[in-house]
Formats: sequence, C-alpha cells, structure tokens
Amino acid sequence: MWLHSSRSFHRLNLRRCVLSSKAVCVHQLHSRGFTDSCYDGLYPGHIQTTPIQKSLLAIGSGVAALQDPYRYDMVAVLGETTGHLALINLRNRMRNDPEGLAILTERPRIRLSTLDLDKMASLPDGSFGREYLRFLEDNDVTPDSRTEVKFVDSEELAYIMQRYREVHDLMHTLLGMPTNMLGEVAVKCFEAAQTGLPMCALGAVLGPLRLNSRRLQSLFTSLGPWALKNGWRSRCVLSVFYERRWEQSIEDLRRELNIEPPPVILNATNKRSA
Repeated sequence: MWLHSSRSFHRLNLRRCVLSSKAVCVHQLHSRGFTDSCYDGLYPGHIQTTPIQKSLLAIGSGVAALQDPYRYDMVAVLGETTGHLALINLRNRMRNDPEGLAILTERPRIRLSTLDLDKMASLPDGSFGREYLRFLEDNDVTPDSRTEVKFVDSEELAYIMQRYREVHDLMHTLLGMPTNMLGEVAVKCFEAAQTGLPMCALGAVLGPLRLNSRRLQSLFTSLGPWALKNGWRSRCVLSVFYERRWEQSIEDLRRELNIEPPPVILNATNKRSA
C-alpha cells in the first residue's frame, strides 16, 4: 500500500517540480563544483532592485495577492519586498540560539532530494516525520513547490526567507492545521506573531474576509487567539533543526517549543496551501 502511495506521491511531485531553465543551470553548476560567485547577484536568482522598485513591486504584488490569495508568486514577492526589518530580527534570534546558529551555518534545505521518504514512512504514527509525510500526501503538496527568493538584498537574509517558506508546511503539521482557508489564516496568525513579517500580518488580517460566518466565529473565538498566543510565546520556529527531529513525537516537540495543542476544528475540504 505504501509503495503505491509513494509512487503516486513521486509522480505528483515530478509534475509539480519542473524547474525553470535558470534553476536547472544553477543546480548543474553547483553539482559541478561552481559556487555562487559565478553569478553577478548576491546569490543564484538574485535580482537587484532599488527602494523605489521594491515599493512598486510591493504595491503590485499586494494588489494581486488580495485579488487571489493563491497567487503564491505574488505573495512571495510581497514578502521579500516588505520583510527586511523582520528578517534582520529573525537572523538575530537565530544567531542567539545554538540550534538556530547551526542552521545558519549549515544551510539545510527541505526538498524532496533531502528527504528520506521511505524512512519517514516507517516511523510510528505521532512522530513528527511521519505526520509531516502524511500531511504532504493528504494535501497533495510538495516542499519543492516553494518559490526561490529573488528580491532580498542579502544572501543570509535570503536564506532565512527561503527557510521560512520551506518550514511553512511543517508549521501546518506542528499546529495541526488543515490547508483550507480557515487553517491557512490560523497559521498566518501564528507566523505573524512569530516572525513579524508584514506579509503574514496582511494574510492574518485580510484572510478572514474570505471566511463564512461559521468559520469566522471559530477563528475569533478559538483559533485566532490560540494562534496569536502561541506565536508570541513559543520559541523561534526557524531555530529548530527539523531535519534532526523526524523521530521525535509531535507532542514532545510542541512541549519543547511551548506550543499548546490546537483546538478542535472541522477539517473541511478545499485543500490548498499558501
């Protein structure tokens, strides 16, 4: 049964993970020993922009993201062009945490190529790695779908932004939130309190506009307060080396990070991840 699921999962990811020609060149050059110094920018894919250009990009991407919250490319541009101060704060927090500092030093990536899917599938139910894999399978998502950073004018800050994107699905798993709009808003509330990224705050404020009255009541009475409270008080979630925590139970990891178990909500359909 797992073999069939694994093959379907891989076929799905292969379709979704077709890289652009530039990204393919970057991967090939790295595999042949070339470094980022081969590029004119600060890192592969970097696009240098002035403050005025960043402002225009932020306005344009913000309008597009408001019209369609599932325009992940526009949400990504908005985050990169408005998140400089928040990224600096996150970098300082990571540097002051031994595990966070190890992440900044080793620069791990959460990609299909770095995940041992067979090993994760063999882990017991309730372990963080098994629950993360189940989340990916149940919601038809892949970590390789995350947009590469382009507009952050610092190589280290660009990595932090990329790390934030790659742990987003881990946050869904850790918080026990589905990928419907209610779950996405709850995660954005948590991330806004955790990271201070304006993009997250905007999603937390405007996302409820797309919820019906029943889900709004659930958000305002239980999910929202829970997400904000735990986002403020928990340890920096970017300072956790999740790749070394797959075998840890999700309950133990929550306790370690000072995150309360999520309130019970209806896991509705509409499984799309922002």
